Amino acid sequence: MNRATPRLRVLAALPFVLALGAHLLVLALWYDRLPDPLATHFGPEGGGRADGFTGRAAYAFVGTALLLAAAVGWNLFVRRTALWGAWATAGFTGTLLVLIPRDNLDAADAAEVVSPLANLAVAAAGAAVLALAGLALSRTVPEPETPPGPGAPDGPRLPLGPGEVAGWSRATGSRPFTVLAVLALAAVPVTLLLAPWPEAWLALLGLAVGVPGLALARVRVTVDRRGLTVRPALVPRPRVHVPLDEVTAATVRDVDPVAEFGGWGYRVWPGRTGVVLRSGEALVVRRDSGREFAVTVSDAHTAAALLNTLVERRGRL
Repeated sequence: MNRATPRLRVLAALPFVLALGAHLLVLALWYDRLPDPLATHFGPEGGGRADGFTGRAAYAFVGTALLLAAAVGWNLFVRRTALWGAWATAGFTGTLLVLIPRDNLDAADAAEVVSPLANLAVAAAGAAVLALAGLALSRTVPEPETPPGPGAPDGPRLPLGPGEVAGWSRATGSRPFTVLAVLALAAVPVTLLLAPWPEAWLALLGLAVGVPGLALARVRVTVDRRGLTVRPALVPRPRVHVPLDEVTAATVRDVDPVAEFGGWGYRVWPGRTGVVLRSGEALVVRRDSGREFAVTVSDAHTAAALLNTLVERRGRL
């Protein structure tokens, strides 16, 4: 399957290295002119007056850790079509990390520091400029070559005799979805027990994220004489079913969740739907309506070959 090339990984990490350099350089140049602690959180009262504080050394550490974590995350998931997102993220985060010390500069009392709302607009502008730079740099990365899959006209089929019956099933999951769902559900009782009653409604947010997230964290993909079925691995419903008589062909290709589906999970997009839990190998089914359904799963070649064989057999009946 197509993976991020070394050049693409370097380009994805570069904006965070630049932002980190600016963050540490500003702190080094202004260190003696900054209060300790710094004002780092600002509320709506008083026109953006400070209501949260962080020590100078801790601010340097947190900013560094944030940029490095973002760089690692983008290196794990970046694709050529999403490089601009890495640069936009670095631009927004790096700009805010520089603006906060600027607001604190020469302040006698951090509690009196005010951060104007315009800082968010400046950070957004920085993100936009770097996004354009990332988009331009993405053109220097060659487009990946995707080999034809089993659904092509000359693609392989799974050999079955006239009286033979076959089925294929494979479970696939997403660790990030699992972690997010577990954390969201774990936050529900904590919120109900510890949060003030007016804010306890936030527990509903944990349920809204945790329940569907856990359902999508691990799914089972099945191909048999009835067609293609995708359902949660833990429960039988909800499920997505593509009947065999609606299938015209099955292929295998690498999927970029952000570029092709706008994100991860169960996705509905113009001309296509899918259960996309990761990037990479996916079973893609073309329906007689012209729409495609994709599901990211290992051993998709076997599933596609079996579906194509079953479709051909149905056509001979």
